[in-house]
Amino acid sequence: MARRPVPEYGEDFSFVSPVVKYMLFIFNMIFWMMSVVMISIGVYARVMKHAEAAMACLAVDPAVMLMVIGVLMFLITFCGCIGSGRENICLLQTFSICLTIIFLLQLAAGVLGFVFSDKARGKVSEIINNAIIHYRDDLDLQNLIDYGQQEFSCCGGISYKDWSQNIYFNCTPDNPSRERCSVPYSCCLHPEDEAVINTMCGQGMQGLDYLKAGVFINTNGCIDKLVNWIHENLFLLGGIALGLAIPQLVGILLSQVLINQIKDQIELQRYNLQHRSDPWS
Repeated sequence: MARRPVPEYGEDFSFVSPVVKYMLFIFNMIFWMMSVVMISIGVYARVMKHAEAAMACLAVDPAVMLMVIGVLMFLITFCGCIGSGRENICLLQTFSICLTIIFLLQLAAGVLGFVFSDKARGKVSEIINNAIIHYRDDLDLQNLIDYGQQEFSCCGGISYKDWSQNIYFNCTPDNPSRERCSVPYSCCLHPEDEAVINTMCGQGMQGLDYLKAGVFINTNGCIDKLVNWIHENLFLLGGIALGLAIPQLVGILLSQVLINQIKDQIELQRYNLQHRSDPWS
């Protein structure tokens, strides 16, 4: 009777590459630590706010957004860390599927935003108007809006008169606020040699027409400025999108390679177990 061929791989052989395994582990560990930092910052910022103000603008709170992104990143990278360290196919598949879904959603959002640019513009306008309404309710949101208006040299959504949507800056005659008909100081045109910022420089600006107000403040809205900035920086945005996509694609590739290696290792162990007592092996 012919002897059976001796298996090519011994019992000490492993298909699982330590390079792939620990590259994936370190890759996930880095992003896992980043997610912990993001969650910590978000929780700290949230706790430091007054409860009433925090609940009033929950949908536009940057701290909440930071926590949500951090929690999602934490869960996904946790699956990747444990899956690669323990060579767990189920966790690695979960990690790979989640990254694939996120990548496809980002791709779809980019395509839809380009195809339906008018609707995307309307959504951005809605977000900005909502932020204007809650400007005084959240210090983080206030700082974010002030920074944006100063960087883009703009004021409001479509125009500076959008600030009338805020109860403090509303232009109605029965508004008792001291900031009635005003705009935030971040809308103002500040001289280069100004040593101390005049935070009351936007007082009564909504009551002036465009030409008169344009002497003291930026009258153009931030939506048009933002759209123009996007058109002028398409290569930069493309580079950022590519920078976000590459780690995701690397994670998907490494996880799939490791999954296939683990499956091959399992088949090898089954083969060795079946032929361990074979007298012809």
